[in-house]
Amino acid sequence: MAAIDTVLAKIDANLDSALGRLFDFVKIPSISTDPAYAEDCARAAQWLAAELQGLGFEASVRETTGRPMVVAQGKGPRPDVPHVLFYGHYDVQPPDPLDLWETPPFEPRVADASTGKQIVGRGTADDKGQLMTFVEACRAFKETGGLPCNVTFFIEGEEETGSPSLPGFLAANKAELEADMALVCDTGMWDRSTPAITTMLRGLVLEEVVIHGADRDLHSGMFGGPAINPIHVLARIIADLHDENGAIALPGFYDGVAELPEAVAEQWQGLRAHEAEFLKGVGLSVPAGEKDRGVLEMIWSRPTCDVNGIIGGYTGKGSKTVLPAQASAKFSFRLVGQQDPVKVAESFRAFVQKRLPADCRAEFISHGASAALQLPFSSEALTRASRALQAEWGKEPVLAGCGGSIPVIGSFKHDLGMDSLMIGFGLDDDRMHSPNEKYDLASFHKGARSWARVLNALAL
Repeated sequence: MAAIDTVLAKIDANLDSALGRLFDFVKIPSISTDPAYAEDCARAAQWLAAELQGLGFEASVRETTGRPMVVAQGKGPRPDVPHVLFYGHYDVQPPDPLDLWETPPFEPRVADASTGKQIVGRGTADDKGQLMTFVEACRAFKETGGLPCNVTFFIEGEEETGSPSLPGFLAANKAELEADMALVCDTGMWDRSTPAITTMLRGLVLEEVVIHGADRDLHSGMFGGPAINPIHVLARIIADLHDENGAIALPGFYDGVAELPEAVAEQWQGLRAHEAEFLKGVGLSVPAGEKDRGVLEMIWSRPTCDVNGIIGGYTGKGSKTVLPAQASAKFSFRLVGQQDPVKVAESFRAFVQKRLPADCRAEFISHGASAALQLPFSSEALTRASRALQAEWGKEPVLAGCGGSIPVIGSFKHDLGMDSLMIGFGLDDDRMHSPNEKYDLASFHKGARSWARVLNALAL
C-alpha cells in the first residue's frame, strides 16, 4: 500500500479529470420521483457501475421494485484489514422551477464566487459530488498500489423519495452488505474551513390525538357554557406538556437521556456564537425550549415535544358560532440517547387520558416511531477519523449532532448491526433541492483527500 502522501498527490494530479467525471455524472437527469426519468436513473446506475468496474471493483447494477441499486466490492491488501460499507445515492431532486436557474440544471459548470470556485448543477452537492469524493479517493489508492481496506459500495437511487426499496433490498442481501462500519457522505461541514462528523441522530415519535365531545357540532349561543368544548380540552393538554422552564412534563420522558461528555460539551460551548445567527436567519432572536440549554444542545442532543398542527371547529372565512364536536392535534417527539419510543408514546397517551374531563374521550393515531442513534464517543473509528480530518483541514472536526433523522442509518444499525461514520463536505449555502444547486470545488477536492486520509487511518 502506498504512503498517504503519494495517494494525496495522485488526488491532486487527478483533479481536472475527476471534475470531468463528475460533470458526466451530473449530466444524467436521474430524477427518482418522476417515472418519466426511470431510464435516466437506470443510466446513472450503469454509469457508476462502469466507473467502479474500471477501477477493478466487482460492480453490478441490481434491479429492485423501484430504481436500481449499485453494489461493488473491492479487496484490501489482507483479509484482516477493516471492511467498510460506503453509502450514497445517485438520484436527485427535480430542478423546478426551471426559470430560476441561471444556466440549465443538467449542464454543470464551474462558476467564480467571492468564496471560491463552485461546481453548479442539480445533484452536485446532493449527492453526486459527495459520492464522487469517495470514488476519487478509491481511484487514487487503486492507482498507487491498492485499497487500504476492504470496501463495499452500496449506492441507491431512491433516497429522494424515501428509499421505499431499501428495507427489502437490505434484508435480501444482508450477508453481502455486512461490514465493520458504514461510511456515509450525505452530511456537511461546520463551516467552510471546519470539518464535522455527525455522531448523533434524533429519533422520532409521531402521534395524532382526536378529542371527542358532543355527538355533533353545537350552537354556541344555546350550548356555550354547559357543553364541553374539545378545543379547550386540547389546549389545556398542550399547555401542560411543558413546565415553566421549558422541560417536557411527561412522566419518565427523560429516562435514557444522558448528559454530554465534558469534552464534547466544551467544544459545543465554543460554538455558541453561532446561536444568535441561527435564530436571526429565521426572523427570531430569543431561544425558547429548555432555559438552561444552548441552541445547539437543544437541536443535537436534547429531546423535544412539538405540536405540528391543530384542527377544530370552523376554520373558514368569517365567523361561525359553533362548539365543535371534536378537535385534533398532531405531535412530534424528537428522541435522543436511549429513550424508548414505545414508552414515550405510552406515557403521552396516559398523560392525555389523565386530563380528559367527563363526557370526553380521546382517539390516538400513531404515525410511526424510531429510536435515536449515537456513535459512541469512545469509538476508536471516531477517534481515527477525527485525527485524519484534522490532518487535512488543520482544525479539529466538530462532533456534531443532527436534529433530524436519516432512516438508512437506522437500517444499517438495526438490520446490519453496524455503526455509521457520517462525514460530509456540504455547506449551508449549497442550495440543495433549490435552483442553482452548487458544490464548492474545495469541498470536492479536499473531500476526496479527506476520505483518503480516513481510509488510511481506519486501516492502520
